Amino acid sequence: MTPAGPAADVRTDRLVLHPVDRAEARRIRDRQPAPHDAWASDYPFDGDVTALTALLDATEDGRDPRPFGYYQIRVGGRAVGGIGFFGPPVDEAVEIGYGLAPGARGNGYAAEALVALVRRAVELGVRTVRARTETANAASRRTLERAGFTEQRVEAGTHHYEITAL
Repeated sequence: MTPAGPAADVRTDRLVLHPVDRAEARRIRDRQPAPHDAWASDYPFDGDVTALTALLDATEDGRDPRPFGYYQIRVGGRAVGGIGFFGPPVDEAVEIGYGLAPGARGNGYAAEALVALVRRAVELGVRTVRARTETANAASRRTLERAGFTEQRVEAGTHHYEITAL
């Protein structure tokens, strides 16, 4: 398994997934962009703030979670959402979460980001990537399926998905 540490941007045809550091995480969580930050008008949304609060709490000792942290999803240089891991791999498996600002939804960005970050995780030695979403979030379930995830089970209104590297 490749060790954690600073990570490079992950690029697709339309997106840049930028691994944020602790300073960036604080700015996003606090909704206080620096002059050089380019954010969509509806970014960050509550899901980003929640994810980055958890990440910052988990790394209070200054540990850098990258490459298994939060990635800002950028389109044309502008932040429109986030995707990331809930922590480093355990038994070659990680859990992933994602979200887009409302104005960026419906363009296939989430599925494209999922595919790219799953590929990156596999490059880092991960064998299984898991995700979950609520029954009420049909769009998220479709996104996971479009990205190649398979539903494993439904428990208490939560759909559990995974994808395994071959």
